[in-house]
Amino acid sequence: MTAKADSSRDEDRQGVARFSASVDPVLLKEFDEMTERLGYNRSTAIVAAMRNFITDRVWEGEGGEVVGAITLLYDHHRGDVTEALTEIQHDHTGEITTTTHIHLDHNNCLEIVAVRGETQRIKILAEKLSSCRGVKQSKIAILKN
Repeated sequence: MTAKADSSRDEDRQGVARFSASVDPVLLKEFDEMTERLGYNRSTAIVAAMRNFITDRVWEGEGGEVVGAITLLYDHHRGDVTEALTEIQHDHTGEITTTTHIHLDHNNCLEIVAVRGETQRIKILAEKLSSCRGVKQSKIAILKN
């Protein structure tokens, strides 16, 4: 995706910048379908996506205390993933406030780890948990405290 601001045409419009982007046509079709389903126009959806992108990542470069959740989906039959995740969590009791473990089916578990602490320690914890063999998917949601 490439984007270029076109400030010459929009200088007279306050608070709005116009840009163009090159996007895979299949992705654009999916985006437009979802946008329509949600009742958004394309500009509103792009602005929302941009804000979410920034919010999801702004904490990574900052210091200070954050709160949030690390969500993990894993196959508990794969190697020693359960033991590895537990060991990592025991090494980070200062950052973990609570965990919730949900059995999704015979093989898969969902673990939600609530966290609070210094930004870099939370980032390290999330990376350790996410990189365990057997973890299929992970998501971190962090808010500035």
